[in-house]
Amino acid sequence: MTRRLIHAMTSCAVLLLASAWAFGSEPETVGRITRWDAAIDRLIAPDAKIERLAGGFTWSEGPLWIEAGGYLLFSDVPANTMYRWSPGDGLSTFLKPSGYAGNDTAGLREAGSNGLLADGPGTILLADSGNRSIVRLDLATRHRSTVVATYAGKRFNSPNDVIRSTTGVLFFTDPPYGLKDIDASPLKEQAFNGVYRMDAAGKVTVVDAGLSFPNGIALSPDERTLYVANSDPNRPNWMAYDLNAAREVTGKRQFADAADLAKTGAPGLPDGMKVGPDGTLFASAPGGILLMTPAGHRLGRIETGVAVSNCGFGGGGKWLYLTSHDFLARIPLQ
Repeated sequence: MTRRLIHAMTSCAVLLLASAWAFGSEPETVGRITRWDAAIDRLIAPDAKIERLAGGFTWSEGPLWIEAGGYLLFSDVPANTMYRWSPGDGLSTFLKPSGYAGNDTAGLREAGSNGLLADGPGTILLADSGNRSIVRLDLATRHRSTVVATYAGKRFNSPNDVIRSTTGVLFFTDPPYGLKDIDASPLKEQAFNGVYRMDAAGKVTVVDAGLSFPNGIALSPDERTLYVANSDPNRPNWMAYDLNAAREVTGKRQFADAADLAKTGAPGLPDGMKVGPDGTLFASAPGGILLMTPAGHRLGRIETGVAVSNCGFGGGGKWLYLTSHDFLARIPLQ
């Protein structure tokens, strides 16, 4: 089967699922919720169902709800496409290419955008895997501007996720997943896979150069803890970094470990995550989205049956959207 035919069939599958929503059909339900602590019931109702919204993607990532427009944006990173989904309109292509726009893609493994973050009015930030930078995107004009692309005169590997404090400090992760051959890529300029901090004046410093595959990143509600996921099958864990009032790192510790979950063969690794207003972590993990308290206690897991790369709150906090490998899903929250 030719690559062109495969792409056409995938596009048709995506459009068919989008059409089902547009015509008001009931969405398919998938997966299950595993409950380890009754406290999860205050977050997810016992009868809550996981709804499959659209599918046919290569690897979906970075769901971001745009409150002003009432729609969701998310990335298909290898397909170099950003999609838009809303309950009224279903699915459509929002930006293609979402990342690298050139012809020389031989050295790239994932050329598109990855994690997305709300910025100012009408703009978002992209962890642009293909362009190896953090980029600002105007949602109305689709105009892009580079925020940061280098450290110590060398290009980043392939930024994966980004978060910003209320003080204007940016934190982002830079694994080599966007590069063909990953760590062995001849295009890799940084000697490590870093977690970075950029202050409001644009100065970039290294938070951590010791993680093998830093991935998802998030802040606690009081912004005194920075969480980073390490997507290493040999060391699947989450790190926590203590922050002072200037959002500078003052300490580091392992927050939680997922080695026991990985040993069961459950699909996925620590990847993208979000933190609720009460401090609950909704973190991609082996088996789905793991719900953990700020103390690292496991409440339960949202399981779609396949690896879940990331999640995002939407609809005023009423829904949790899941980018679940090749499909988009959501589950209602209490």
